[in-house]
Formats: sequence, structure tokens, C-alpha cells
Amino acid sequence: MSVSNAPKFSPLTGAIRALAMDAVQQANSGHPGAPMGMAEIAEVLWRRHLRHNPANPHWPDRDRFVMSNGHGSMLVYALLHLTGYELSIDDLKNFRQLHAKTPGHPEFGYTAGIETTTGPLGQGITNAVGFALAEHVLAAEFNKPGHEIVNHHTYVFLGDGCLMEGVSHEACSLAGTLGLGKLIAFWDDNGISIDGHVEGWFTDNTPKRFEAYGWHVVADVDGHDSDAIERALLAAKAVTDKPSLICCKTTIGMGSPNKQGSHDCHGAPLGKDEIAAAREYIGWPHPAFEIPADVYAAWNGKPRGATFEENWNSRFAAYRAAFPAEAAEFDRRVIKRELPANWAATKAAYLASCREKAENIASRKASQNAIAALVPAVPEIFGGSADLAGSNLTFVKGSKGVTRSEGGNYCYYGVREFGMTAIANGLALHGGLVPYTATFLVFSDYARNGIRMAALMKQRQIMVYTHDSIGLGEDGPTHQPVEHIPSLRIIPNLDVWRPADATETAIAWTAAVDRADGPSLLALSRQNLPTVTQNVADDDIRKGGYVLSDCTGEAQVTFIATGSEIKLALDAQAALAGEGIASRVVSMPCTNVFDRQSADYKAAVLGACKKRIAIEAAHPDFWRKYVGLHGAVIGIDRFGESAPAGQLFEMFGFTVANVVKTAKELLS
Repeated sequence: MSVSNAPKFSPLTGAIRALAMDAVQQANSGHPGAPMGMAEIAEVLWRRHLRHNPANPHWPDRDRFVMSNGHGSMLVYALLHLTGYELSIDDLKNFRQLHAKTPGHPEFGYTAGIETTTGPLGQGITNAVGFALAEHVLAAEFNKPGHEIVNHHTYVFLGDGCLMEGVSHEACSLAGTLGLGKLIAFWDDNGISIDGHVEGWFTDNTPKRFEAYGWHVVADVDGHDSDAIERALLAAKAVTDKPSLICCKTTIGMGSPNKQGSHDCHGAPLGKDEIAAAREYIGWPHPAFEIPADVYAAWNGKPRGATFEENWNSRFAAYRAAFPAEAAEFDRRVIKRELPANWAATKAAYLASCREKAENIASRKASQNAIAALVPAVPEIFGGSADLAGSNLTFVKGSKGVTRSEGGNYCYYGVREFGMTAIANGLALHGGLVPYTATFLVFSDYARNGIRMAALMKQRQIMVYTHDSIGLGEDGPTHQPVEHIPSLRIIPNLDVWRPADATETAIAWTAAVDRADGPSLLALSRQNLPTVTQNVADDDIRKGGYVLSDCTGEAQVTFIATGSEIKLALDAQAALAGEGIASRVVSMPCTNVFDRQSADYKAAVLGACKKRIAIEAAHPDFWRKYVGLHGAVIGIDRFGESAPAGQLFEMFGFTVANVVKTAKELLS
């Protein structure tokens, strides 16, 4: 459909266009094209349909809005400002400046009303699938006949770039399978990306693609015709058993008379002369950053928002009267986001039972035991695996898979590691659920940017990554992680645990549940591990590193190890003791937590001895900061081989003889 004949520009959309081009011009950086091209779509959604309250951005049954094409951030900032959120005109003037509430891409936690951090294309729509999945699950759990306290939509703006990213295929396919009918996406079909017109690299039949996923598709909508957008949106909302894609043909930079329709307005300021021409073209005579009072009044979302929230409060009061226990649980989980009142007792009892059993089991099995114990006690825990439940051991007796028609506490994500991780970020952001995800550790590569975004947004997601080393054996180097644990440890705000036995695994799990300000990753073994922590206090393990086995007198060498290599360090310690060489063994299940301890504590654990040997079946370079110039690392700096685990450990030098030899060489 041609949109070359633009309709008469409304002052309501003129305000969006003016704020976008003025802020980008002042910053001398940014993307005016998408905000100007999507102005009519935004006006229809935000003024007529979006159920939100600018005075309280966190009320639980609000609609969620996600700008997946996050480079067009000035669109959402303009909308937040105009509708009355705590985002001033001065904040818009500070667009893309240091410590501003208006960073270059929308960032969760910086700006009231921003539901998720977007910018890495494709992840916004994937987070939105998580929002819609959370709504589906919580509605199934808490709604009662005559009492709907969970009933909201998730709306997404996305562009061609989002649709090119593979993660959008993963997420949108699953959304169709699950029939997430409260998810509505608007495709900004402008045919432009940074490199120019997309027909040279993007010729998918997108409507057919989404129909194949099981979505309801509204095709060929004129994205500059408000009435057409309204009809499309009403049609989408009427379909409740499928997610909807509204395909909006738009002109990028609409309103810029000389640059609209070109990649020239995608990611660069329009320039003063073009902005002046645009003001005349759209009929906007006002100076930069000036919005008339009548336009503000027409955009003001606070009166409608107050009504939305008051109506929900009344419904929730009736719900509380009829279902007090369920209302209290909803208040705890969704509104206050608190763990159960008996969580401390549950945690203590479970850790005590682990110590009593002292099972010699794989840490992946110890993780399954933890899940089985914690799911009944913490009902917000919501699991899933990327088609590896039987290997990751993430499905337990209390797990129930989500379907189109029923809720549950477990999602079968299929082979979608990246999609799974980004969907779980949406689950965590939504509130009411604590997601855990699972795959083989080597496939964290597929999920990595989702892991990074969880850390960037400080979201509580628990990643259960099994088969953590060459110990998985015969599957060979394609499945044997070597560089993964070290590289994951350096992601800011991500806690990586590699536990040595069932007790360390239990403590890693409970620490991950406790942690409300970031994600945790558990790297777990396929092979059985002996119990080694009988004489260690829980609080010491929680510090991420501790003295597992000391010597009498001064240590001549200190071993630092994790996971399956702890037993090797202990055996080497015993062998050296037989030769009169005193050594200390430090278990460091989580270097990230250990690094946050006091300098005095860290010094006490590592000791005065400078002869240190780190032992881990992973790339050695990470450990240099602990062993220093006088130390050594026994690790793996090449890819693995296909063979039984025992043969591989011997081949790569993970033997008592080699550890003892390394220690003697260090001492010589």
C-alpha cells in the first residue's frame, strides 16, 4: 500500500515528531526516523487503548509496552513525557547525556515506564513473549470465576531488524504454539535499515511467516492512517486465542520533507535546515522542546490511568474478600515481590537434609533435588529447559508444563537457548515468577546476549547449565565447554557457581533464589561427585570461597579449585602430606561472590603463601589473578576430545601425579 500521500498531520503526532527530531538534534546523535514514522501508531495505542497509569508505573495489572526497535527510544521518551510520567522536558533535552533518564536506548531502571531494556534487536519482542507468558500463567493461577485480577495486554513495536534476528523466530514460534492471545505486536514495515532499502537482504513474506507460527495477522495497514490503525487494533484485541501481528506500512522519518523514506533519517540528526522544513511541513510552528498546553492536556494519561487503577483496586478488594489466601499470595509475589515468610526455615531445613544424606551424586542431580524441594515451598519458581529436561534434570514431581489452555510452572522451550533466556528475562521483569532456565553449558554461547541482558537489567533468573566440562566424555569437543566458565565469570553482575558437591549445589541454589538484584548461573557436572563439605559451615560456602582443608602450620602451597576438581586437589594435598609438604585447599564455588568479600576475608582464605595452584577443567587464564606471578594453573587451553571422561582427565593432566608434580616444580 502506498503511503506517499501523507494525511494532514495532527498536533498530537506533531508533538512526537518535534520532540524526537529536537532531542536527536541537540544530542547530535540518535535515531529520528522510527519515532517520526510510528507517530500515528503510537498515538492510537497510547491514547486510546493502553491501560497504564503515569502516576503509578508499577500497578500490577497495567498493560506492558515494549519498544523492541529500541534505537527509536525518543518515541517512547516522548510518549512517557507527554502522558505524564516522571520525565521532564529537561530530561528530554538531556537525551543521550551522562546519567540522564533518557539514555540512547531504553534502559530498565533508569526511566519510569520503561518495562525492559531494548536495543539488541529481537530481544524486546522476545521479552514481550515472556511478559505475555507470565500473564497467561498468573491468570490461570489467580483468576477465579467472576474475579479477574490478571487481565492485561503486552504491546510491542518492532522493526525489520527485530524480524531479521533469529531470536525473534524462536520466540514468536513459541508464542504461537502457546496461543498467547494477549500479545499484540506492531511491525513498522518501512523497508529501511542502516544499510538502506532492505529488499537486498530481507524479502521474507512476514505475514505468512507469522501465520505459519499460529499468529493472527492483520496485513497491509496504512501506518499513517489513524482510523486504519484503530480498526486493526480492535481486530487484534478481538482474537484471544492467538498472538497478533499488525503489519503497518510506514514511511521512515515521516514529516521530514527531504529525508523521509530514506536511510538518511534512520540513525542521524536531520540537521537544522531540515528540522525547520519539517516544522513547516507538519504544521508545527513552536520552538524546540515547546509543547502547547492544549496538546499536553490532550495527551495527559493520568486521569484515565487513575480510573484504570481505581477500578482494578476495587476488583482486587472484592477478590480479597472472596479469596483472602490467594489475595495474600498475589500481594506477596506480584506486588511486593517478596519470598515466602517461611523461606529462611525452608532453606535451613533443606540444607540440613543435604548434609544428613551426604550423597555422592552429580551436581546436576543435586540441582534436581534442590528444585524438587524448593518448588513446593516457593511457588513462584518457574522452570524450563531447551529440550534437555532429561539431561539437565530440571523437571521434578511438582513441575507442570504450560499449555495453550492451562497454566503451570514449567515451559518446554524446545531447542531455543537464546529465546528461552530472553523470554525468562520477560518473566522476571513482569513480576510474580522466579524463572530458571536450563541447557548444556557449552550452549550458553547461543544464549549469551540474553544472559548479558539479565545481568544488565539485574533480573533474578537462575540458569542451570549442566555438563560443565570434559567430564561429559564421549560427546566430544562440540559439547565440552572450555572457555565458557571463565568468559561467563567476567560478565558484570552475573554470579557463576560451580559447586563441588550436593551441599555446595544446595547453597548455590538457595543463594540464587535469595538474590533479587541479578542473575545466577549454576555450572553442574554430569559425573558423580563425592561429598567434601562435611566440616564446612554453610555461611562459609555462601561467601563464594573458603578454606576447605587446611594444614597444621604454614602452608607451602595453596590449591584453589572448583567443582569436580576439588576432589583432585584434596587427593593431591594428601599425597603431598605423605611427603612432608604442607598444603591448603581452597574451594571457590563462586568467584564473583568471593570477590565481593572484604579484603581481610579474601586474604585470610588465600593465605600468605604465594605458591598457589588453581585447578579447573576450563581455560586457565582466568585464574592468573588469584595465583599471581608465583603460581600455576592446571587447566585446558585447547578443545577437548571424544572419549570416556576418565581418559580425558588423564590426557589433560587432571591427575594426582600431575598436580603433585606441578606443586614440586613450583616449590623447587
